[in-house]
Amino acid sequence: MTLIMDIAVVALRMLLPVYTLVIVYQIFAAMRRRRRPERPLVLLQDLETGEKTPVLFWENSIGRSRGSDIAIDDPAVSRNHCVLLRRKEGWFITDTGSKTGTYVNGKRVGSRRAMLNIDDTITLGNREYAFRRGEEFHEELQSSWFFSKVSNKPAIQPYKILILVSLFHIFMAVEACFCDGAKDFDPAVLCGCLVGVEWLFYFVSRVILRRAAFELEALGLFFTGIGVMLLARQNVKNAVLQPAYVQLIAAVAGMIAFCILIKFIENPDRIGKWRLIIMIAAVLLLGINLVFGRVTNGSANWVHIGPVTVQPSEFVKIAFIFVGASTLDRLQTKQNLLEFIIFSAICVGALAFMGDFGTALIFFGTFLLISFTRSGDFKTVILALTGAGLGGFIVLNMKPYVLRRFQGWRHVWQYTQDSRGYQQARVLTYIASGGLFGVGIGNGVLKYVAASESDLVFGLMSEEMGFISALTVAIAIAALFIYARSVTTRSRSTFYSISACCAAGLFVIQMSLNVFGATDILPLTGVTFPFISAGGSSIISCWGLLAFIKAADERTYSK
Repeated sequence: MTLIMDIAVVALRMLLPVYTLVIVYQIFAAMRRRRRPERPLVLLQDLETGEKTPVLFWENSIGRSRGSDIAIDDPAVSRNHCVLLRRKEGWFITDTGSKTGTYVNGKRVGSRRAMLNIDDTITLGNREYAFRRGEEFHEELQSSWFFSKVSNKPAIQPYKILILVSLFHIFMAVEACFCDGAKDFDPAVLCGCLVGVEWLFYFVSRVILRRAAFELEALGLFFTGIGVMLLARQNVKNAVLQPAYVQLIAAVAGMIAFCILIKFIENPDRIGKWRLIIMIAAVLLLGINLVFGRVTNGSANWVHIGPVTVQPSEFVKIAFIFVGASTLDRLQTKQNLLEFIIFSAICVGALAFMGDFGTALIFFGTFLLISFTRSGDFKTVILALTGAGLGGFIVLNMKPYVLRRFQGWRHVWQYTQDSRGYQQARVLTYIASGGLFGVGIGNGVLKYVAASESDLVFGLMSEEMGFISALTVAIAIAALFIYARSVTTRSRSTFYSISACCAAGLFVIQMSLNVFGATDILPLTGVTFPFISAGGSSIISCWGLLAFIKAADERTYSK
C-alpha cells in the first residue's frame, strides 16, 4: 500500500506542471472566446463628402492629433478638440478647450456635457458631421489584438474551469499530506476550506451577482490556492498551519473587496466625485504608516494593530490607480494631471522615507505607465526617469544597506554566507534541484530560508512544483497585461481602460521585481509575487487590483 501511495505521489509531481499549462491555456482561451463581433456604436457622417466614420468606443477623443480616436485633418480643429462619450442616459459631447469651439445644431458647447440625439449636426472647425445610428455602417471591422479577435470555437464553461482549478489544489494537498514520507492530513482540511471558498465565490459571482464571465476570477483563485497550499508545509517541524489559514481568510476579504469595487466603479462618473476623497484618504493612510510603522527588515512599512499586522502601502496601490485614471473628458484637464503628479510624488516620497524602496519602485513604474497612457507623451516619462535616477543616487549614498544589496548584485556566489547573496544563492541552488517537475509540496529545503514564502516564493514554487509550473504562473501574470490592453478597446470608459492596463502593469512590474530579484537578475528589493506570496495586505490588494481589469471587460456590466 505504501509503495502504491509513493508511486501515486510521484505521478502527481509529474502531472502538476502539465496540469498548470492546461489550466492557464483554458482560462486564457475562454477569455478570447464568447465575445461579440466588433461593430460601431454610432457613426459620424461628413455632410460634405458623405464619408461615414465609425465610433467604436464609449469614450472617444476627437481632434487633429494622430493619437485621437477620431482624427480630423483640418487646421481649424484643435489637437484635442472635444470628447464624444456614451452613458446610460445617452450620448454626450464635451469641448476640451478647443480654439474654434464645438457646436451642436449651431449652438456652442461649453466645458459641460451636451446631450446628442440621432441626426443632430456637429460642427468642428470647418467640418460638419451628422450623428447617425451604427446600424448604417456595413463594412467589416478587423482587430489585430489576440483577445479582441472573435473565435467561433466553443469556450469551456466557467464551472468546468473551476473544477480544473479545485482538482489542482486537491492534488497539491495530496502531495503535502505525504511529504517527506509523513502521513499528516492537516493539509487536506486546509484544502477542503480552500475549495469551499472557491465554490462559494463562484456561487456569489455567477448566481447572486450574475456576472457574465468567470475567467479572471478563476485565474485569481488558481493563483491564490497555490499560495495557500504552499504555506501548508511552511515551518513543517512544528506543523504550523496558521499562516495558511490567515492567508485564506485574507483572500476571502480580498474577494469581498473585489465584488465591492466592481459595484462601486460601475458608474465611471462616480470616480470623479470620489477622487479627491480617495486621494486624501491614501495620503492619511501613508501618514499613519510614517507615524506608527515599525521597522521590519529595514523598512517601516508595517503597522501593528494588536495581533494583526497591516501594510498600508498595499491598499494605497488601489487608490493610486483610482487617482491616476479618469473619464476622458476630465483626463485632458491640466488640474487633473497636476493633482496626480503631486499625489504620486507624495506616495513615492513617503515610501522612500519609510525605507520601502521596492514598493516605491512599483509605484514609480506604475506612475510612468499611467502618465504615458494618459498622454502618450515621452517627455513626461523621460523627465520622471531623470528625477528617479537622481533620487536613486542619493538613496545609495544615504542608505548603506541598500548599497550593500547593489554590491551583491550579480556577485551572489561571492557572498553565499553574507546578507548580500545568502538568499539569492540558495534560491538559484534549489530552483536547480527542483528541476522541471519539482520535488513535491513540502519536500523542499528553501522553506527553511527566511522570506521563502514571500520575497523568494518564485524559488519555492520552482523547487516544490517544478520550474515549468513556476514559469507558467509568471507568464500568466504577464499575459494579463496583454489581455487588459486588448479588452480596453471595448471598455465603457477611459477610466476602465487606463485602470485595467495600469493594474495589470503593476502586477507585471511587481512580479518581475520579485522573480528577477530572487534570481539575481535584478537587485533583491523584497516585494511580493502577486497572489502567491504570503501576506494578508498583499492578497487583498491583488484582488482589489484585479477588479479594475474585470471592470474593463464589456461583459462585466452587460445585464
